[in-house]
Amino acid sequence: MNARLAAGLTQVELARQIQKPQSYVSKYERGERRVDFTEFIHIGTILKIDPRQFIAEYLQKTSA
Repeated sequence: MNARLAAGLTQVELARQIQKPQSYVSKYERGERRVDFTEFIHIGTILKIDPRQFIAEYLQKTSA
């Protein structure tokens, strides 16, 4: 959600760009659904997220 908000997009706007219903975005933001790798890359591209940096930061946060 933070990345979407930083990109200045609503759930509806992001959903339109990825050609999914708004509920799809809502569910993965709430942790009710996971996105697969290709969806992650597609969404990340729209939100201007570098996947390598995202993964490195995730691993750093989760490897305590």
